[in-house]
Amino acid sequence: MNITVYCGAAEGNDPEFIARARELGAWMAEKGHRLIYGAGNSGMMGAVSDALIEGGGEAIGVTPQFFVLAEETRSDLTEVVIADDMSTRRNWMIEHGDAFIALPGGMGTLDEISEVMTYKRLGLLGKINKPVMLYNVNGYYDRFFAFLDDMLAQNFCRQLDYDNVIEVTCLADIERALFAAGSIDETRNSKYK
Repeated sequence: MNITVYCGAAEGNDPEFIARARELGAWMAEKGHRLIYGAGNSGMMGAVSDALIEGGGEAIGVTPQFFVLAEETRSDLTEVVIADDMSTRRNWMIEHGDAFIALPGGMGTLDEISEVMTYKRLGLLGKINKPVMLYNVNGYYDRFFAFLDDMLAQNFCRQLDYDNVIEVTCLADIERALFAAGSIDETRNSKYK
């Protein structure tokens, strides 16, 4: 399965962030899942890809040309896809992903996973279920889920939309979410597709 992972190029302040990123990468290699990610070699991106590559897994990095020129792209990946710009990069990662996980990260991570959430809500991920997960390491995404609660309470999203965002806190949660991947997605919004 191709798992698109969004995460920060920084490490963050909590050592658990890096530990969980490495754990995820090692688990993906062990289970034979292919990593699709932003091709970075530092921070959370470096940690998840280091562990996956050390475990013999396959990683596809998707990066805009200007990151290649800035030497912020790993050279030891299974494949590197050079995108013209950030929008093309995001679209490629969505199109080729079978599931999506956001580890702790910054504005880029939030931008990317929010776009996937919107695609899921509009039915643009296709007929097949593609889980959208937020890896809530040590409560990192607690405030994000509180914001979703407010959106729901203020009638800016439906319960179905809220339920499409899966909170995971461990590998067992991720395995449960992936169990439904590949089935027909009954949550698709027929109004848009």
